Amino acid sequence: MEFREAMARRHSVRDFADRPVEDEVLRSILDVAVTAPSWSNTQPYQLAIAQGAVLEDLRAELPRRFDRAAALQRAPMLTKARAWLSRDGLPDGDFKPVLKYPRDLQPRRVATGRGLYELLGIGRHDYQARHQQMAENFRFFGAPVAIFVFVHEGLGVYSVLDAGVFLQSLMLAATDAGLGSCAQGALALWRSPLDQHFDIPERYKLLFGISIGYPSNHRVNQFQPDKLGVDKLLIPTRPA
Repeated sequence: MEFREAMARRHSVRDFADRPVEDEVLRSILDVAVTAPSWSNTQPYQLAIAQGAVLEDLRAELPRRFDRAAALQRAPMLTKARAWLSRDGLPDGDFKPVLKYPRDLQPRRVATGRGLYELLGIGRHDYQARHQQMAENFRFFGAPVAIFVFVHEGLGVYSVLDAGVFLQSLMLAATDAGLGSCAQGALALWRSPLDQHFDIPERYKLLFGISIGYPSNHRVNQFQPDKLGVDKLLIPTRPA
């Protein structure tokens, strides 16, 4: 596949076919992705790949935690206080999730969410359907593979930068191989379930997860939000 074609075809897949990803295909796209550049070639990230029984355990546990966290948002203050003290149901990820988007970025977030829900026929006030759609993140949208990316805390923001370069490389390699992918910050909300399955190196923090598999024919995979053009992203020079 030509580079421009791979860039154009890559999009977030939110429903995967019931088809396994062959081991050699998965290894092939990972071999491509690890050639991505990094800060002084340190490659300050580690990968935890969930498949089979491990993936199914996470597919059951993470939605349960999501449901519990959502219920706590509507609970009385005393119940919330008890949950905060016990950490029961609350996210335990390494990075605090974004709770409020900056005012200048919020319109594009809203437009993306509106476009997705309109395609799915989910009304603005259909909170149950919205909750169910969000919960699909924690079921990996039915994908047969989930990869969790951890970054070394010692390089700070540059570990995050390098992980982002790796992520784009992995998604393009997956697209070139006929696979779909969805990068998910939501998969970093809970770390403790991963600690139960993986021996995660010291000083590595969970940053995001990515679901990978063969796309289904579900209409949700038709959704591709508009991107800002170059002119909208250029910072103008100061007048002389």
